[in-house]
Parts: sequence; C-alpha cells; structure tokens
Amino acid sequence: MLAILAVLCLQAGASAAPQARVSSGVYGNVARFDRLTGQQTESGLAFIGWDQGRTWGKPYSYFLDTLGDRPHLELKTSRAGGHGVISPRSIALGRGDAHLVGLSMAISDSQKPVLLRPLGEPNNSTSPYCACRGGSQNSTRWYRKAFQRVYVVMHGGSATAMSAKLRALGMPAIGTDLPVNPYPQMTVVWNPLAVGVPDVRGNHYRDYYPGSRFVDAYGNDYYDFGTYSFVRTTELYKAYPSKPFMFPEWGLDRDDPGYVQAFAGFVRTHRRVKFIGFYNGRNGSRVDLAKKPRSLAAYRRYVVPLTR
Repeated sequence: MLAILAVLCLQAGASAAPQARVSSGVYGNVARFDRLTGQQTESGLAFIGWDQGRTWGKPYSYFLDTLGDRPHLELKTSRAGGHGVISPRSIALGRGDAHLVGLSMAISDSQKPVLLRPLGEPNNSTSPYCACRGGSQNSTRWYRKAFQRVYVVMHGGSATAMSAKLRALGMPAIGTDLPVNPYPQMTVVWNPLAVGVPDVRGNHYRDYYPGSRFVDAYGNDYYDFGTYSFVRTTELYKAYPSKPFMFPEWGLDRDDPGYVQAFAGFVRTHRRVKFIGFYNGRNGSRVDLAKKPRSLAAYRRYVVPLTR
C-alpha cells in the first residue's frame, strides 16, 4: 500500500508540474517594457509589408538586427505606401517569390532563429486576404496554397527539391536555390483567430488550415477589450495536438489584472504553449501596460516567472 501511495503521489506531482519556460516577445519599445516589467524579452515584433525590405522601406537586415535574439516577423500583403495588396492567389502562383527569396536569404545570413508569421489572422475581416472579402482570389483554397508556398520557399533548399514539392501541390516551380532554413531555426507560425470575425460558416479556422506538413507551430491572438473567455482558445489548442502552440499577440486596453492572471494560468497549465508575445503598442497608447498599474503588477507576479 505504501508503494502504491508513493507512485500515486509522484504521478500527482508530475501532473501538477509547472509549465516549462516559455519564450517571450513584445510589440513596442522592448527595452522600456523590460525595464517596466523585469522581463528579459527575446523577440521584438515587426509587421513587414509585401516587398518591404527589398524594394521599399528599410532593408531586411534592419529588422533582423534590431528585433532581439529571435526576431518575430509578421508577413503582410500590403505594398509600398499602402497602395494595393498582393492576393493569396498571386502568392500561390509565384508572383511574390522575389520577396520570399530575398527574405529567406536575409534570414539565413542573419544566423538568428526567426519566428515568421505569414498572413496572420486570415479569418479576420479586417485582413485584406480574408476569404470574406476580395472575391475568389482570396478564397480559403488560395489562402491554403499561398501559405504552403511560403512555407516551402522560406525553409529553402535546392530549386529542384522545392519545385518538386510545389508541383505536387499544383503550383508553379521556383528557379532559385536557397539556403536551408530548418525548423526550429525558422519557425513558420500559422495564426488564425480562435473565433472568426465574423463567426460564420466558411470563416472558421479549420477552413484555412494549410495542413500539418506546412505548419511548424500555430496559435491565437487573444486580447481583453472588455470581455474574455478561454473556451474557444482551448478548442483551438486541442485541435492540432502534435504542434507547439503560441500566442503571437496578447494584450488588453483596460486595467484588468484578472485577465492577466487568467492568461498566465492558461499558459502554466497548457504545456504546448511555447511563446507569448505581448502587444504593448506605442508609448502611451491605449494598450500600453504602463498605464495600467494593477495589470502591470499582475504581469510582474504571474507572467514574468513563466519566462525565466
């Protein structure tokens, strides 16, 4: 009996074991945020428009050099000056390959591990590539193919090997050899919302899933803008149990320490969560944690220990 009780105690202890350390990210002034919270952030976040770094804006190297030890890049479809976007169909057909090739080479040259988040929040109607807007070129089918192409090209390899994969997916070949960016040196993150906006048939996260072979990790952006519940996030967490889970963006626009504590509790009890990226915004903005003293105290108490 004593032996059985000892085993049961060990099992109970194992199930109650704390979450392993999670990687931390911030959107905003990282140095200021770390002074504020005592966190040691690894990943700064930048939103990169299509061809930004290649034909307009600062070069790729600027972002890779300034976003910490593990740069976090969200790959958007907007073009220079906000004039138009590239559609998922065009990406799938190879019409945006020059940007993918340039970014892939720059990431390899940086020798840094990178989180790459292509076409985040596809089931959000504010995203120009959401299937709920823009016609057939934005269909979920084209989104899935676009994501697959990004995945193949960004992980690199010989043109022959990449082209074979692309042709098997019904997409055009690529003519450029690229350095190999293997996982986890390159982590391609699929980032739908747990609840579609709008939450209608055809705009569920499952409609956009590119397939397990083309996802290194996945996760939900989750904010407290007045209400929160982790029910649908839990559903998304359980949907693909073989993949690491992330919160590429989370934050709040009110002083709500209960949300911060609940978020930390979710991370602590869901061991596949590997990354949490706090969206702090610009200094003094409505989401700036510095303006929320009780939430800041909760962040220091409950979140920071998870990142150490």
